[in-house]
Amino acid sequence: MKNFINLSDHSSNDLRAIIDEAKARKLKRQNLNKSAPDEDKPFEGKSMAMIFEKPSTRTRMSFDIAVKQLGGSSIILNPDGIHYGKGDETLKDTAKVLTEYVDIVMLRTSSHKNLEEFGKHLDIPVINGLSDIGHPCQIISDILTYEESNGSIEGKTVSWLGDGNNNMSNSLIEAAGKFKFNLSIACPKKYSPNKKILSWAKKNKVKLIVTTKPEEAVKNSDCVMTDKWVSMNDKVNKKTKKKILKPFQVNKKLMSKANSGAIFMHCLPVGRGEEVTDEVIDGEQSVVWRQALNRVHAQKSIIKWCLD
Repeated sequence: MKNFINLSDHSSNDLRAIIDEAKARKLKRQNLNKSAPDEDKPFEGKSMAMIFEKPSTRTRMSFDIAVKQLGGSSIILNPDGIHYGKGDETLKDTAKVLTEYVDIVMLRTSSHKNLEEFGKHLDIPVINGLSDIGHPCQIISDILTYEESNGSIEGKTVSWLGDGNNNMSNSLIEAAGKFKFNLSIACPKKYSPNKKILSWAKKNKVKLIVTTKPEEAVKNSDCVMTDKWVSMNDKVNKKTKKKILKPFQVNKKLMSKANSGAIFMHCLPVGRGEEVTDEVIDGEQSVVWRQALNRVHAQKSIIKWCLD
């Protein structure tokens, strides 16, 4: 049994195996309908419980389709509709009950502590579908997408612009260490990366640059990434944060500073005209829609890896 909570928990070889499995499975089903199961149906007779503390489009849809393509079934649970750490039942007891019902759990949570607590008491694997600390499934999808377009990501340069201290940037720093790519983060000092993540990066010799200058970050970049400036549960003054991050918008002028073959990624949902302009996200360098599709293929591989 293996959990998938943080990229830093796993070896480079295991993460590479997940990417390679995703590529192979995607290739094999080119002529199948979207909901048709893979020929080998490795998840047949098994089920996944998916718990969503936060609203979701891509995570909900992609995990549900992933399970179906693997030949299994999924159950979507809303914390308001179940005993989930409520006064009359602890997270520990809910975890113990789910262990008896399903084969694997995916949790999308506002609190990474909930994820760790839940995983501690499950006797089956748990997958981090997103937390306030990390978004590892998205990053696996992003690397899959990059390598489909530009080959191996090892030794390449990825640029991140905007909030340097959110779940995406945290997982991206971990990925840079595991997949050996160069990472440049451009962010205001107020939104610099988490000190604990920076300490991990230093210890693991991650090739990381943190700057307050967007043009410096995208110079020689092979992939430019950003994220929504204000997340759903951010307890901040939205107008103030957007004003601080405005100079870090990804626009056509900034993209022109990257390598000519650079691609643009965004995990969605997008704040059009805020963190990115329409001409970039809808332009030729954008791969965001394939990036969203690849959540299915990445997560199929993650599910299979957890249960192998």
